[in-house]
Amino acid sequence: MSSAYTVVIPARYASSRLPGKPLQDIAGKPMIRHVWEQACKSGAQRVVVATDDQRILEACKGFGAEALLTQVEHNSGTDRLAEVAQKLGLPADAIVVNVQGDEPLIPPSVIDQVARNLAGHPEAAIATLAEPISDPQALFNPNVVKVLSDIDGLALAFSRAPLPWARDEFAHDRDALPPGVPYRRHIGIYAYRAGFLADFVAWGPCWLENTECLEQLRALWHGKRIHVADAVEAPPTGVDTAEDLERVRKLLGA
Repeated sequence: MSSAYTVVIPARYASSRLPGKPLQDIAGKPMIRHVWEQACKSGAQRVVVATDDQRILEACKGFGAEALLTQVEHNSGTDRLAEVAQKLGLPADAIVVNVQGDEPLIPPSVIDQVARNLAGHPEAAIATLAEPISDPQALFNPNVVKVLSDIDGLALAFSRAPLPWARDEFAHDRDALPPGVPYRRHIGIYAYRAGFLADFVAWGPCWLENTECLEQLRALWHGKRIHVADAVEAPPTGVDTAEDLERVRKLLGA
């Protein structure tokens, strides 16, 4: 089965914790360029930056990236993705991978992996990735999203709460993970089919995703399946804060 696909990189200018984040300098290049360059190393047929800001659009054109100006009022990166899929005229079965614009260190291998997984699982509307959790603090951290899958690798649930809840073990001890329970952290990279993106946006948010602030729960709420595999290469964390930015600058020798 073919796994030809397009990468779309949503890049918003506004960020409450780090304004102008995509244009922040890392080793002499704007962050969005690092993300674009990593995506270009993948097997994607096309890499497109989707932004709401003329400054980001001009910066992208300056280093040779294909970029589209999208509406400002989108609630999420998925809404921006759907607009781009429509503007590009992608057929309903075309695979689109959403690579976050604040992931300058994202490995090209995981971009290929998530596209390949969706192509190989026609029963799924979305493919995404995960990695094992070995630290009890991560399990109880609401900023670490947990995912639980069935025997076929299809998601049963996503939550910011510990999932599953080890009733007997946690009644006595929450400083160690129960043996034999495969706790996993969700990694926020997604592959979609273009036709599903249009449906996803048309549905609008549901109470479940609003409660957990996890957009992927909208798909489960509407009975769609999400394929989850452990990442072939664990992506470094993205850039959310000024501290994250400094850490990445050091890693890249800036």
